[in-house]
Amino acid sequence: MSGAAASTVRALVERQAVRQPHAVYARATESDRHITYGELARGCRRVAAVLAQHGAKPGETISVVMPNGLQTLRLLLGAMHAGYCVNPVNLLSQPEQMRYVLTHSDCRLVCVAPEWEARVREMVQGFDRPVTVMVVDPEAESLPGEAEAPDTAPPAPDAVALLMYTSGTTGMPKGVMLSQRNLAANAHAISAEHALQPADRVLAVLPLYHINAFAMTMLAPLAHGGSLAMPPKFSAGRFWEQATRTQCSWINVVPTMISYLLEGPKPPLAQTLAIRFCRSASAALPPEHHRAFEQMFGIGIVETMGLTETAAPSFSNPMDPAARKLGSVGRASGCMAGVVDAQLAAVPDGTTGELVIRGPNVMLGYYKNEEATRASFTPDGWLRTGDLGHRDEDGFFFVTGRIKELIIKGGENIAPREIDEALLQHPAVLEAAAVGVPDKHYGQEIGVCIVLREGRTCTEDDLRAFSATALGRYKAPGHYRFVTDLPRGPSGKVQRLKLLPLFEA
Repeated sequence: MSGAAASTVRALVERQAVRQPHAVYARATESDRHITYGELARGCRRVAAVLAQHGAKPGETISVVMPNGLQTLRLLLGAMHAGYCVNPVNLLSQPEQMRYVLTHSDCRLVCVAPEWEARVREMVQGFDRPVTVMVVDPEAESLPGEAEAPDTAPPAPDAVALLMYTSGTTGMPKGVMLSQRNLAANAHAISAEHALQPADRVLAVLPLYHINAFAMTMLAPLAHGGSLAMPPKFSAGRFWEQATRTQCSWINVVPTMISYLLEGPKPPLAQTLAIRFCRSASAALPPEHHRAFEQMFGIGIVETMGLTETAAPSFSNPMDPAARKLGSVGRASGCMAGVVDAQLAAVPDGTTGELVIRGPNVMLGYYKNEEATRASFTPDGWLRTGDLGHRDEDGFFFVTGRIKELIIKGGENIAPREIDEALLQHPAVLEAAAVGVPDKHYGQEIGVCIVLREGRTCTEDDLRAFSATALGRYKAPGHYRFVTDLPRGPSGKVQRLKLLPLFEA
């Protein structure tokens, strides 16, 4: 198959179906159900036929309001295989946000799990266009009306294959348009970066409506001919047993999950021996948690980072443990990356600025939002990430926070992550999130929200004394709030700006 032909999701599926039709692509963790590559290719054609029966035409957007399941995989891949654009909807979004996404996406067909049917039907009734609702059981073996179907015309590499809405900290989410080529390029880049082989299987615990799971656990195995094991959802208590029973060789998690696993019991050595590495992404992993995980489970962590706008990973630490750098998101992976100042000029290594990215994984733009698209790119075509950080002399990138979350106290820039990491060194602190609180003297004062470890106690005075030593008087937080959990987006990233109301007098 030529390079041009391999630059679509359809080409990835068909190549594996020819190479290894009887190899397993996906299997459930709670049953013996599985999908082989041959079955996947045939299933994609059947899915396309059912979508056509419901009046959908290739090129149109199909919204998907469904939790993880083998049928959810078949549906998403079948739609992209046939040239539809899929729009996986975040099940954790507020009702008004979900309504906005379904309205804005211009979908004419929504595939919903049975438990979502009533809510989605009510939402789409008020739309100014007809929308068909198709009920799909995420664990069913076939779709209603599914039958053998002829092939449809292949999609173009530049056709939009995925419309995924980002969870902004303010305002309504923006629809990121990713092409068939973007998705295929990143599947190849991920496979190469992590040296993945057909024998590799990943435990797929993240929801498919998030770009990390979509790109890493659903699409990357198609590039290297590997497989995935899919539980209904993440369970810290069952995680290691699920990974072992389904013979996974790697795991893909976000930092929140790492903190939950650290709080749980240590599994028997036999349950972790076969796991080659743990990949952490979507948010910065505190070095304290990184060290603790490797020590407790004996599994090396490869820290990475990416955006919805880059079809997931753009940075990765090397597979060689000796070459990794703790606290770094790694080197550019599958793309080029740099750091620029406020005037968008490149800055020397070691200087803090905004991270920018360029490459085959970078989005086409935001759907129906030319202004936001223009603002997200530099005049010479680099994607502005909105992340603050620097590159060291070895080409490793370090992220210190989001530009809009930067705390500016008395004219000094303070990265919230610096505050978080200092407080995480306190034995009673499980999680910490700093935010800039309006202050009449300094412009902003540092506020911090603290989640304590179960069974541990700690007073504000204790933390004040600890912070003064760990951070110095100027950077020690002025305000402390104890909370039971932190607000997070679908990727597990803390939404700091949502903490501000807690500090209002």
